[in-house]
Amino acid sequence: MNLRHGIPRFALAACLLSSALLAAQSPPGVTSQANTSDPMALVKQGQELNSSGKQDEALALYRQALQLSPNLYEAHLASGVALDLKGECVEARQHLNRAIELASAETKAQALRTMAMSYAFEGNAAEAGKYEQRVFDARLAKQDFIGAAEIANELARIDLELGDVEGAAKWYKTGYETALRKSDVNDAEKNLWAFRWEHAQARIAARRGQAEEAQKHVAAAKAALDKANNPEQAVFFPYLTGYVAFYAGDNKTAIADLQKANQRDPFILSLLAQAYEESGDQAQAMEYYRKVLTSNAHNPTNAFARPLAKKKLAASQN
Repeated sequence: MNLRHGIPRFALAACLLSSALLAAQSPPGVTSQANTSDPMALVKQGQELNSSGKQDEALALYRQALQLSPNLYEAHLASGVALDLKGECVEARQHLNRAIELASAETKAQALRTMAMSYAFEGNAAEAGKYEQRVFDARLAKQDFIGAAEIANELARIDLELGDVEGAAKWYKTGYETALRKSDVNDAEKNLWAFRWEHAQARIAARRGQAEEAQKHVAAAKAALDKANNPEQAVFFPYLTGYVAFYAGDNKTAIADLQKANQRDPFILSLLAQAYEESGDQAQAMEYYRKVLTSNAHNPTNAFARPLAKKKLAASQN
């Protein structure tokens, strides 16, 4: 199976205050004269626009920032993000390559991961992996085992959702084993990583078409989650059961469970859209694909969901 005229004199002070407030609250895209010479202010305004789905307006501000400061890391990085969300990944990577070159030691990982996401938006797991690997290696060299494990899992998820199931299996295992290398790992952390590992194995089995094996790992994931006693992780369980049901062809269960998961996660919304579509409910499917496009995140979940939603919605207009 494969989103205003004269003002009375007595009101002058109030008017001045009101004007100041109005200027501070100018609508997105309206740049005050005081900020047009400050490239970082332009970038920040652009990021607000980008978060509102106004990528073209954001890019106009980033271009102004780069005219003022051609080597501004933040402007190149933000340009790449906005261009990826528009689906212009080749141009995005021109900016992201420059961001990597300009990145400080503290921002290098951010730049590399952003480049990896650019390739994920394009559906290229192999190229995404090259940049994730660099971040993983750097964290491992610093014996930041938890940080390295998180990158391994991020890479694994990219592989899984972009079709490299075996690569995903390898990287999820690496993530689990790396996390346990932390010298002072406690029981709560062990149970958390056990939950993540079983969660991953269940999804891998589901993608392999191994329904029984997937359910065994679902049960093990639930046991680990209960032992972890971590309420923040609870929302990931209905995502798991919904995911497994979806890949087993049980769209009714998939829809019921996925609706209990995080409804701001574009990937979950895209799974719901697909489940409705396969159930024959085209109207609900298109509604969920439109919801996907309300997300302007530059992360794995949107990298998997946004291109599909755009494609499905475009096809529905033909």
